[in-house]
Amino acid sequence: MSKNVVVLLGGWSSEREVSLSTGKGCAEALERRGYRVTAIDVSRNLSALLAELNTARPDVIFNALHGRFGEDGCVQGLLDMLAIPYTHSGRLASALAMNKVAARRLFADEGLPVAEGWLLRQHEIGPDDEPPRPYVVKPVGEGSSVGVTLVFEGDQSPLFGAEWTFGEEVLIEAFVPGREIQVAVMGGKSLGTVEIKTDRQFYDYVAKYTPGASEHLVPAPIDPEAHADVMRLAERAHICLGCQGVSRVDFRYDDTAGEPGRFALLEVNTQPGMTPTSLVPEIAEKAGISFEELVSWMVENASCDS
Repeated sequence: MSKNVVVLLGGWSSEREVSLSTGKGCAEALERRGYRVTAIDVSRNLSALLAELNTARPDVIFNALHGRFGEDGCVQGLLDMLAIPYTHSGRLASALAMNKVAARRLFADEGLPVAEGWLLRQHEIGPDDEPPRPYVVKPVGEGSSVGVTLVFEGDQSPLFGAEWTFGEEVLIEAFVPGREIQVAVMGGKSLGTVEIKTDRQFYDYVAKYTPGASEHLVPAPIDPEAHADVMRLAERAHICLGCQGVSRVDFRYDDTAGEPGRFALLEVNTQPGMTPTSLVPEIAEKAGISFEELVSWMVENASCDS
């Protein structure tokens, strides 16, 4: 008998629309594979969610939520309490990966290459405290490049304006020139790489989710030695945080002095997008794994800390 799968999607984070797209595509793919699928658009009404789960009685949860409360360990903790297996990483790995400061510290302790960075409090930052430009401003706990800003000479920094709405803590990293390289990891093993090219300043929200706004080169056309290195680095980052299932590991590759260049690990995405423009399905397809096979593997390898 086929498994009964509930797909959690939507939510109320800044990445709601991405989650709706991911969840819809995954639900349809699972139905094509013969699973019994129920989609639940998650709201802040916890009682309603528990009632819907009680009615659906799932064997497995496919967690298609993105951003805060869905990707940061919150819903994972609830599902652990209910002892329902779910896709992707558990509550601790999810929380660590979503908090860019905590993840950076773990990466550095593991000897993984990260850009120079500073954790600052917005109300304490004055013009004289500004790090050397160029730099990257990041919210501590957002995904999909929400709130990320590059600051070059002559730019207005969001640190000194009213447009910063992501809390007091601000992560600033030295800008690493070069190329955007990302790696899909499946079951602790690197599946493949992609280089992203875009006319925008960097691979931001628009470039990620607007068809035609970026070009994806699979596999990444980089020096073979560097390619093998980034595959190893991605596996180490995935394992360092205790990730499970499928993740995507993001890097900058500075080859401005020639190849092989140097990598800077940016972050691990424990629930990478599965939209029509997303990278992990594209990498998997190049590796001979169809979208339906990919999401089925996630369901069959779901687990929980019960």
